[in-house]
Amino acid sequence: MILARVVGTVVATRKDERLVSTKLLVARPVDPSGKADGNYLVAVDTVDAGFGETVLIVSGSSARMASGMKDCPVDAAIVGIVDTVEVKD
Repeated sequence: MILARVVGTVVATRKDERLVSTKLLVARPVDPSGKADGNYLVAVDTVDAGFGETVLIVSGSSARMASGMKDCPVDAAIVGIVDTVEVKD
């Protein structure tokens, strides 16, 4: 799983018919403290996330197991909205 922050949206007027009516969001991985930690990625939103929210993203074959994504051509899916992150050293 990838911890990330939603930073934008993608509009694709032409796409695979299995992706019609899906929301595509741009997210940037973050470390547990919220600091940017990686490259941007586009993920299908399965939980109605919004701009600025911290989310959990799954990628690869796990993304195709997300709700409503079976047999869809996706490589990343947002599967959770994070309320808090707590790390104890």
